[in-house]
Amino acid sequence: MDSREDILGRIRQRLGRSAANVDAARAGLTAVLKARTQGPRPPVGPDLVARLREKSEVLSSTVDIVPGAAQVPAAAARYLGQHGLPLRAVCVPEVAHLDWAGAGLAVEARAAREDDLVGITGSFCAIAETGTLMLCSTPDSPATVSLLPETHIAIVDAQRIVPGMEEAWQLAREHFGDLPRAVNFISGPSRTGDIEQTIVLGAHGPYRVHLILVTG
Repeated sequence: MDSREDILGRIRQRLGRSAANVDAARAGLTAVLKARTQGPRPPVGPDLVARLREKSEVLSSTVDIVPGAAQVPAAAARYLGQHGLPLRAVCVPEVAHLDWAGAGLAVEARAAREDDLVGITGSFCAIAETGTLMLCSTPDSPATVSLLPETHIAIVDAQRIVPGMEEAWQLAREHFGDLPRAVNFISGPSRTGDIEQTIVLGAHGPYRVHLILVTG
């Protein structure tokens, strides 16, 4: 018997598990997991857009609000111009249909490479409680676009802002059934405080995260 089996055997013994009751025990655990009862939660408030913006800015993200998807390319170009960033980007295929060229941007729909400076993505949903983006990897949404470039621009549909993490996972279960290969939660630019507890942005990911909230 190896160490793993020894440890698991001791756990089974303490729990009273045996071949005779394993099915009943598994059914009980499955029922508890499916019930997904929630504990106490802090109030978020009725205005999810305002809450998401407030929490995102606390996390050093920047936020722009536009009335419709047609205004997204111009908002992205404005942001890049204001920060002296190149008007060239890579985007996930799911947002490639927007008129990037019309806004003066050269945007390629593909996975990011190490020399890409700006990445543009959508978002599966956004969590108002913490100012967090939830991105799920799919063929139309490769994870590298939000992780490799120094600047990440995320397009957020205001209708996909949920109060908390519980609603985000429920939405993912309903949409995907089986969860995708990767689920990434993004709460502002990458950061570390390992050296003398001084926060440094862009430690192992984007230096900048900019949200474009689409309200219509």
